[in-house]
Amino acid sequence: MDPRKLQILGAIVEDFVATREPVGSKSLLDRHDLGVSAATVRNDMSVLEEEGLITQPHTSAGRVPTDKGYRAFVDHVATIKPLSTGERRAISTFLEDAGDVDELLFRTVRLLSQLTHQVAMVQYPAPQQARVRHIELVKVADSLLLVVLITESGRVDQRTIALSQPREAAFYAGLRDGLLRAVSGREVTDVDRSLDQLVAASPAPDQDSVREVTDMVAALAASRTEDRIVLAGTGNLARSAADFSRDMEPLLDLLEEQLVLLRLLSEMSAEPGAVEVRIGQEIRNRSLTQAALVGAGYRPGSHLAILGPTRMDYVTGISTVQALARYINRFLE
Repeated sequence: MDPRKLQILGAIVEDFVATREPVGSKSLLDRHDLGVSAATVRNDMSVLEEEGLITQPHTSAGRVPTDKGYRAFVDHVATIKPLSTGERRAISTFLEDAGDVDELLFRTVRLLSQLTHQVAMVQYPAPQQARVRHIELVKVADSLLLVVLITESGRVDQRTIALSQPREAAFYAGLRDGLLRAVSGREVTDVDRSLDQLVAASPAPDQDSVREVTDMVAALAASRTEDRIVLAGTGNLARSAADFSRDMEPLLDLLEEQLVLLRLLSEMSAEPGAVEVRIGQEIRNRSLTQAALVGAGYRPGSHLAILGPTRMDYVTGISTVQALARYINRFLE
């Protein structure tokens, strides 16, 4: 396609995204400096329609982009808009205040939703990236023990055990040291055997007390291996109901199905910082044929993305997703 037709396609996409109204040749000439006559614009729009890039929803209406038209816009017209110095500083300050990886991801997904006005999602760091940094055991009462697991990514999980056979604080201090020797630096998917060996190596009278602690450590480690997604901005999708000709209920139900969302993200590029855009039928899910997904990896096997109608601001979406993916990667490192 020649540059002039791409320019007209870009103008149609921009106007339709901004107004949600079909775009006619007169409004294009009024809003954009195309440098050509009205007859040329009408002729080029006819060619774009013949090529399936735009369509006429009503007999006397203007044109709207098709999924193919949005794809051509993303691939050939959209220019990534660098964030301003102020935007970069604001994002950096907002994320740097996060105390651990949980808060970092919650802040990221809220910010992504606010900046793009779409549903935002972020996947927890892939399990293979999670290694045990520290374990702490704290007696909070005579028969209560707090077990704390911290990974190298900075994420903290903790649970309290109701001890069946309470021991003195010194016993748990020694057990903590033994746990650190056994599993420090190991991936959370590779701690069970070391914990079993620690129990077996303990004196017989202590094994039950050791076992109830190692079972809790194993449970905390196992919770890290479950792929999880944090969502924000579901209300943005509801406010875009006019962009979906079908019932919104299946789409909203899908947002509660983390396995479906995880599969969609897993199909995207694993290269950190690489942005992918899936539009309509490209998503290969019947509930999302009128939606678009813009995502990027921030670590191998871990992604963040926005989901919204095909009539979304792709330029802002791509720029913001890419920028936040890089910020998360840097902060986690």
